[in-house]
Amino acid sequence: MLILFFLLQLFSITLLGLLISFFPRKKSHNPISYPIIGCLISFYKNRHRLLDWYTELLSSSPSQTIVVGRLGAPRTIVTTNPSNVEYVLKSNFVNFPKGKPFTEILGDLLGRGIFNVDGELWSSQRKLASHEFTTRSLREFVVKVLEEEIIQKLVPILEESVLRKTTLDLQDVLKRFAFDTICMVALGWDPCCLDMSRPVPGLVRAFETAAKISAKRGSEPVFLVWKLKRLIGIGSERILEKEVKLIHGYVSEIVKNKRKKLENVIKSGGRDLLSRLLLAGHDDDTVRDMMISFIMAGRDTTSAAMTWLFWLLSENSGVENKIVDEVEGVISKKGCLNYEALQEMCYTKACLCESMRLFPPVPWDSKHAEAADVLPDGTAVRRGDRVTYFPYGMGRMEEVWGKDCLEFKPDRWFDESGGDCKVLKPISPFKFPVFQAGPRVCLGKEMAFTQMKYVVASVLSRFEIKPVGLDRPVFVPLLTAHMAGGLKVKVEKRSG
Repeated sequence: MLILFFLLQLFSITLLGLLISFFPRKKSHNPISYPIIGCLISFYKNRHRLLDWYTELLSSSPSQTIVVGRLGAPRTIVTTNPSNVEYVLKSNFVNFPKGKPFTEILGDLLGRGIFNVDGELWSSQRKLASHEFTTRSLREFVVKVLEEEIIQKLVPILEESVLRKTTLDLQDVLKRFAFDTICMVALGWDPCCLDMSRPVPGLVRAFETAAKISAKRGSEPVFLVWKLKRLIGIGSERILEKEVKLIHGYVSEIVKNKRKKLENVIKSGGRDLLSRLLLAGHDDDTVRDMMISFIMAGRDTTSAAMTWLFWLLSENSGVENKIVDEVEGVISKKGCLNYEALQEMCYTKACLCESMRLFPPVPWDSKHAEAADVLPDGTAVRRGDRVTYFPYGMGRMEEVWGKDCLEFKPDRWFDESGGDCKVLKPISPFKFPVFQAGPRVCLGKEMAFTQMKYVVASVLSRFEIKPVGLDRPVFVPLLTAHMAGGLKVKVEKRSG
């Protein structure tokens, strides 16, 4: 039955391809489109290189905006124009919610968590989470978790690799580290992913599979395909249903056990996010969905950013040496890598920003128009249109970052007027929207930088990371991007 289903899909696309020869093509900077089917043929041909295809089209567009219309999907406006991004994410925020077409894609996995809802439900969760993320006690708890995870788990893994002269998949190690860390901070639960002697926990595999299938829903040439597969319970949708059930059951059990523990220890003031939310009086289902959202946001984003940075540093030894010098100077001054020391690591932060500019953990994000509108560049928006801002493409636009936009240059993040005293210059979040911007700006932004700086400093002050192989890594976009095949490296003790 499944084979017949896909044969019919292939036959339909082939038939449409034959019919398009009867219609004239209109010249524009948008993808080649035809009556009824829109750009379905072009989209299908480029489905495995959508990021670069969109970037090429946007580079040739005077407004840095294109319109993509295809059969079976909402009309989509893709933009790398900072003025448009600001308009959508801030100036007219109320007209551009995530929208039902987007929330449907992630609804099975994320439920009614903060990253998949709009309106009052989003606002109430945002206020609650915003308060918790700004507390000093949570910040101190995060640093304590990082110190334990890095010193007791991450560093020993790298030391063993040095001793045994083995090849490590650094991306896999960093993913495991990030999952352990976000689970400790959010749930107060350690999944022990960095215990390499144990199999990967089922929850980790379930998140990986569910995220991959959910992301592929959005890139289907015809949206009806995944909806039909879900309706009749076949293929990837059947697998997704199974993994989501596992995730929801696993996290629900953690929430239930945490509530019992808190009831037995009156006003214990738990330090993890789950304890804080339960003590604030929120019901189990709401808290479960919020926890799943936080795990999804933190599990792969920081690990992806760090993976690409370590590869970029292997190609730019001078930059790596500057990070090492900065770390040594900060430790000499502060005595250890505490929160205050991490705040002074400006050059390391610039390197992380430059890495994310070129290889953003979330390469695109979409909103949906509640009403007809006109973007600042003059692009007409219809009610129900999907409007996608595109950080991956923005990092490759000369109009946004200059003629050297494809080069890894951390110094672009500093104010040149500062002389010898380098100061990070303010960059518009609408030019660099890797943490979103406006009312929905990422609550965990500072936590993410704290985690990444702590890892980079701890690793580079002790080790040299040397990738195995000379091939340029491939950037793969899913819900969060990753490096195809991982980052295989040799680890050596840093001399001196």
